[in-house]
Amino acid sequence: MIHHLFKRVLLKKHCTLLGAGPMSKNCVDVSIELANQYNIPIMMVASRRQIDSKELGGGYVNGWSTEEFARYVEEKDKRGRVILARDHGGPWQNEQERSAQLGLRQAMESAKESFKVDIQSGFDVIHIDPSIDLFGDSTVDDILERIYELYEYCHAVSLNCGRKIYYEIGTEEQSGIVNALDEIEYTFNEMFDFCRENSLPLPTFIVAQIGTKVMEMRNVGTFDSPYRVINELPTEIQVPKMISLCNNYNVYMKTHNTDYLSDDAISWHPKLGIHSSNVAPEFGVAETKAFIQILRENGFDREYEDFIRISYDSRKWEKWMLPDSTADLEEKAIIGGHYLFSSNEFQELKSKVIKQLSKTGIDLDKYLQSAIKKSILRYLYGFRLLEI
Repeated sequence: MIHHLFKRVLLKKHCTLLGAGPMSKNCVDVSIELANQYNIPIMMVASRRQIDSKELGGGYVNGWSTEEFARYVEEKDKRGRVILARDHGGPWQNEQERSAQLGLRQAMESAKESFKVDIQSGFDVIHIDPSIDLFGDSTVDDILERIYELYEYCHAVSLNCGRKIYYEIGTEEQSGIVNALDEIEYTFNEMFDFCRENSLPLPTFIVAQIGTKVMEMRNVGTFDSPYRVINELPTEIQVPKMISLCNNYNVYMKTHNTDYLSDDAISWHPKLGIHSSNVAPEFGVAETKAFIQILRENGFDREYEDFIRISYDSRKWEKWMLPDSTADLEEKAIIGGHYLFSSNEFQELKSKVIKQLSKTGIDLDKYLQSAIKKSILRYLYGFRLLEI
């Protein structure tokens, strides 16, 4: 069924498939609702920080483990339109592995355990991404060797479970500039040779960099820039060449960090032929902004101050900041806010707000969901999954 959806939506409708990050329970509920309401596929792309196996500590989204998250989506997704996908699976991609400073072998074994639970729990798409290395810079060949090992392992698990898995591969972190064509072609050649030599299924998606990168609450990459970049071919020239290469290998091109692009830049994705794109932080920020707005509009001054404090003090915003950042206290709290939604401190604060708002006929979660829905719909229309 998944393969049929890819063919029907990507090739016949000339759309770009949305990969939505499950930033919160509200975000998950909205994604399921929209997929079912409009009868369109939406990929739910969960990073290991957001969702991981129970044994590996779960994730920050609603306190869900992989097993619990998959069951929840399956029960709510009545029309079967949500595609469960692992985003950035690989060594050192969850907090436990980072904080414990695991060595490569231990981190690889941990990643394998995470993948195993993904496949057993019903994930359809697995992104194998060993681009992070805590102890040095890895070459493309180093990363490919790790991909091979994880790829073989996941395939063996899928055979044991009797499940067909679709694979997404990538060999580097987002840089905000466009991949050189020869870099992608090298990855193709090496990966496809490996698959054929070992009788493994070919990957379905390859991650390509088209000049998108999220920092703070904007996209700082070159894709949406009106200016030419020295020593870089314009996107409108480079991307069609990438698409042509993908078509030659019968693989779909996937991009990440599509958040905060202009409506015009979003609309260029299906026009250029980009097959799929991931969006995540923007949806979490949309919910956080809506929460702050309703606090302000309804006189929750104390709760507003408490929220800003717990979000700022968490320091979850730090990794998103630009070197020359001018972001103020509130902006930093907005950037890191969604990481705290399942914390006891936030839940206690939210419960007070829900109780008071209910007296005025306001359903807080419906209000927050409407803000998330508006943000997701921007991509569904821009990617041509929906028609205006």
